[in-house]
Amino acid sequence: MAREVWDRLLAEAKAMHEADEALTEFCPFPDDVTPQEVSYFHIPPHDLLIEETGFADPETPIRRAFIDAGPLAKWRETYKGTDIGDDFMNRFGCYCLIGEGGAFHSDQMAAWVVYMPPHLHYPWHHHPGEEMYRVIGGEGRFMRKGMPDEWLKTGDACEHASNQPHALDTEDSPIMAYVVWRNGFETPPVLTR
Repeated sequence: MAREVWDRLLAEAKAMHEADEALTEFCPFPDDVTPQEVSYFHIPPHDLLIEETGFADPETPIRRAFIDAGPLAKWRETYKGTDIGDDFMNRFGCYCLIGEGGAFHSDQMAAWVVYMPPHLHYPWHHHPGEEMYRVIGGEGRFMRKGMPDEWLKTGDACEHASNQPHALDTEDSPIMAYVVWRNGFETPPVLTR
């Protein structure tokens, strides 16, 4: 049963990714994806996502597939042990689909889902991995060092260069995003000081 849920999510991610010109130009969907075991780990943002009613846009198959896989996922505590604060840790949700802790492995790409409820600030952070966010639900303000802020909604994408500090805010709407890295998988994000 669990593998069926993961396989459906992978199929939805692949279909969306390959149909999106920005994503495919940034990083083709990998051809070396193999299944791996997932050790479920729950964090409070998963509960917020399940209860979320603030998405104004119609539900898409990729968003539904990420929500459906949530009860099986190893939710991440990327910033545990930092001074980011309990509010962020209790409301920022992220789990891996392809990569460390995810249901699949690839040497070519890593992929996650990010969920943020309304009125949350994801502080400035950076990482060596080149990254693209594609919004799959809701909207948010994307900030990148050296670039004007952008307000992105479902279907929009934003690219972050290697070690480019970036941040994300939500206002009255939540946001869900499909996030891919095309390199630098071994180094996690760190807060920018």
